[in-house]
Amino acid sequence: MAHKAGYITILGYPNVGKSTLMNALVGEKLSGITPKAQTTRHRIIGILNGENYQIVFSDTPGILTPKYKLHQAMAAAIGSSIADADIILLVTEPGLKFTHEEILERILKTELPVIVLINKIDTIDQHKLEKEVEQWAKLLPRAEILPVSALHNSNLDLLRTRLVKLLPQHPPFYDKDELTDRNERFFVAEIIREKILMNYSQEVPYSVEVAIDSFKEDESMIRIRAIIFIARESQKAIILGHQGKAIKKLGTDARKAIEEFLDRHIFLELHVKVSKDWREDELQLKRFGYMMGEENNTKQKAKSEKRKEKSE
Repeated sequence: MAHKAGYITILGYPNVGKSTLMNALVGEKLSGITPKAQTTRHRIIGILNGENYQIVFSDTPGILTPKYKLHQAMAAAIGSSIADADIILLVTEPGLKFTHEEILERILKTELPVIVLINKIDTIDQHKLEKEVEQWAKLLPRAEILPVSALHNSNLDLLRTRLVKLLPQHPPFYDKDELTDRNERFFVAEIIREKILMNYSQEVPYSVEVAIDSFKEDESMIRIRAIIFIARESQKAIILGHQGKAIKKLGTDARKAIEEFLDRHIFLELHVKVSKDWREDELQLKRFGYMMGEENNTKQKAKSEKRKEKSE
């Protein structure tokens, strides 16, 4: 049987369950999950391997109207993911109206297979679900529509089967034992940022970026030094908390989650640094790993790496 492989782009508004969906399909927590918008800021690859197929999922940032250059970079990640796609999964939830015309127009014009996933079906009755299906059938006549619950694994086996059927014939883009194209340092930074989203309120979590300054392994543990960048001096006291209690709790929560993810003992050191208005600074954004255009073509990079391996 010929091998099949392809890129599956997961699109949708914030908090519709895109990350929960990819984590469930891949079987590993690769994308952060919180009730807050901007939990996913980067494009995150998750790889599902079978004997005769490889599905490369792209979990994208939530679709939003850009207010900062950071948001423009997040939109660029969505654009590059669509450019890579062999199949598009548009994730929505009951009662949510899709009004982003640029993305909608791009989906309407594409000849790629499109599947609309109505997520969180455990929250509504059958009659309301039928109405949702009708509305999406009118909005995207070419698309397949599949009700799912990513949280409860409802209809995900059916989705996997359908995706494998739609995949083009292609050799694997990545080694068959890989789960993602990101390294451990990236996921450690994302875990810390996820815990910031969970531990702090209002604007502060959205003004924060995390960078791993050092990551040193020895036989007994991994020693990690992370820097929490904030946009304004006034936010430093909030991150630290009274007598440092807030950052101490953050460190404990993050360390436990990192230990679970890496299955190693961790010594975590957190520092806070002001990087004024970093969300508007292109140089800083690139330092944090954001691409400012659609040049981040992951599929082409994967193909290039495979060609390089074969020539060596």
